[in-house]
Order: sequence, then structure tokens, then C-alpha cells
Amino acid sequence: MIQATGITKSFDRLQILKGIDLQVNNGEIVAIVGPSGAGKTTLLQILGTLDKPDEGSVIIDGVNPFQLTGREISMFRNRHIGFVFQFHQLLPEFTAEENVMIPALITREKFAVAGRKAGELLDFLKLSDRKKHKPAELSGGEKQRVAVARALINRPSVILADEPSGSLDTQNREELHALFFDLRSQMGQTFVIVTHDESLAAKTDRIIHLQDGRVTG
Repeated sequence: MIQATGITKSFDRLQILKGIDLQVNNGEIVAIVGPSGAGKTTLLQILGTLDKPDEGSVIIDGVNPFQLTGREISMFRNRHIGFVFQFHQLLPEFTAEENVMIPALITREKFAVAGRKAGELLDFLKLSDRKKHKPAELSGGEKQRVAVARALINRPSVILADEPSGSLDTQNREELHALFFDLRSQMGQTFVIVTHDESLAAKTDRIIHLQDGRVTG
């Protein structure tokens, strides 16, 4: 599914990643943990093709996305990678349903088809009665479930989550964590999750420890 080899990344004279090797298998839920400054988010951005490594390679579904053109890599990212961020990053002017539809519309899916898919996902996530609400009208947990639906709409190969429950209260945090495992069980979804939440990390299939830009375990 994902094979990263020899990944390095520096900003000015500061080397953040110092030769990262990792593999994520199809259907796995993997946690990346480590102290602040270890390089977790930088690594996730490279795995998500949002940033390029200085050295090394990333293979996703047999493709090295960094060998693609700028437009091709954007389309690859939209089709193969879903993102869930700590603060959901929903567009405030659009409803929950419209936010979920956006990645599908970018791939030139017909509006009606994108709407049907968004509705099905929101129903699955128990948000059918909230789909016409804008983000300001949703709770924190609801916003994050909408963000998960948005990440899922193109049936990506992997969802990359950066501290996805970091802004949630205990109940919503536990519900979100359970949702990830339900999605793996019912859809075979693969997850790579950067987290400081020890309870979430302990539930995952495997924990990748980062320290000072290196995998330590």
C-alpha cells in the first residue's frame, strides 16, 4: 500500500527527517507517535504528497507520485488520499453535504452522483439530519465526522489523519476512534494517524515511534 524509503527533509539548515523507512499494508490502522518536533507532521505531509522529500521515495498503490506532473499529482492525491485534520478545515460557507461533495466534484463527478454519495456517507455516519447545516451550526464531533465523510467520498487508498481527535472532548474522541475501526471493518479502509493520544495509539495495529527525525520502533 505505502512504502517509504530513505525519506529525508530539511528546512534551511534544520534537518527534520533523517532517513525514514516505513511500510503500511492495505487495511492497516497505523499510529505515528513521538514528541513535538520529532517530524510526525512533516512525514505525514510527505506521505500525503503535500510536500516533497529531499531524498528518498514514496510508493502508494504502486505509484511514485513525485514522478508525476503538478496536475497529475494533484489528481492522484484527490483520488487516492483522504485527509482528516485536527480542526476539520470545513469551508464555512457550504453545508455539510456540500463540503463532503467537494473532492468528488474536483474529479468531475456529476453533481447528482456526488450528492448521492455524500448523502450515503452522511447517513452512514448518522448525520443525515445535519447535512443541510453549515459548520457553524454543528458540534465539534459533528464537524469531524463531516470531515471523515469528505475524506471518504472518493474511496481513497488511505486516510491520513493528523491529531484527528485533538480538539474533541472525551465522548466525541472515543466515538471518532471507534468510527475509524468501523470503517476499517466495513470498508477495508487504511489509516495512518499521527497522534499524541495514547489510548488511540494502543488500539491500532501497529505504532511507529519517531524521535529526532528517525524511526525508533
